[in-house]
Amino acid sequence: MNLSSIRIITADIKRLVRFYENVTGMPFTWYTDNFAELRTSLGALAIGSTHTLAFFGGDNVASASNNRSVIIEFQVDDVDNKYQQLTNILGEEVVQKPTTMPWGNRSLLFRDPDGNLVNFFTPMTQEAKNRFETKI
Repeated sequence: MNLSSIRIITADIKRLVRFYENVTGMPFTWYTDNFAELRTSLGALAIGSTHTLAFFGGDNVASASNNRSVIIEFQVDDVDNKYQQLTNILGEEVVQKPTTMPWGNRSLLFRDPDGNLVNFFTPMTQEAKNRFETKI
């Protein structure tokens, strides 16, 4: 089994896609006006508008801008450099400037326009690098 994607449901899909394109520097593929996806070699970040909830059983199956339990994580080559590039874009949404974590990753935490927590990280220790060695 492989994890295929993480999907964010949003009330403003254009705004959220634009944000993720800006912070990742990667384009999304739009499949419909209500669904876009950023595919990487390991999986995808999908963004669907609240209109897509009808296909999953109705508006009550998910709520836009309501996440407080998931962190969306992207491995980047140099988190400190990425932070410098994004300072103007992220503004007050930075939760934690680049910090080295006990498990060996250096992490930048910020919130997207819907309030979802995002982690850009770079493995720093050899042990951390080994965990991600074959995954990029």
